[in-house]
Amino acid sequence: MSSVQLFGLRRCSTCVKARKWLDSQGIDHTFIDYRDEPVDASVLQQWARTLGWSTLINKASTSWRGLDDHQKRASTDAEWLSLVSQHPTLIKRPVLVTGDTVMVGFSDTRYAELFA
Repeated sequence: MSSVQLFGLRRCSTCVKARKWLDSQGIDHTFIDYRDEPVDASVLQQWARTLGWSTLINKASTSWRGLDDHQKRASTDAEWLSLVSQHPTLIKRPVLVTGDTVMVGFSDTRYAELFA
C-alpha cells in the first residue's frame, strides 16, 4: 500500500486536481473514493482528533444544508460519526494522509511544502 492516501470523491473537481498534482510530481498514492469504500470510524476519529470536526466537516456543502437543525448541532464523536456514515459527502475533500499528517482541501502550495 502507498504511504500517501488521498480520500475523496472520484468526480470531485478538487480531488481530480489533487490527483493530477500528485501524479505530475511523481508521488505514488492510493485514491479512496469514500462513497465506494466508507472510511472506518476509528480513522474518522483519528482525523477529527488531528483536525477537529469543525475542520473536517464541510458546512458549506449541499449535504450540510440538507440536514435538519438537530443534526447540525452534533457535538460528540458518536453524533458526528453517525452523520458522516449517513452522509459521507459531509467530509471536506480531498483528505490527504501521509505518515502522521492529515490535510484537508487542495492547494498546490501546501502540497509542495508538504512534499518538499
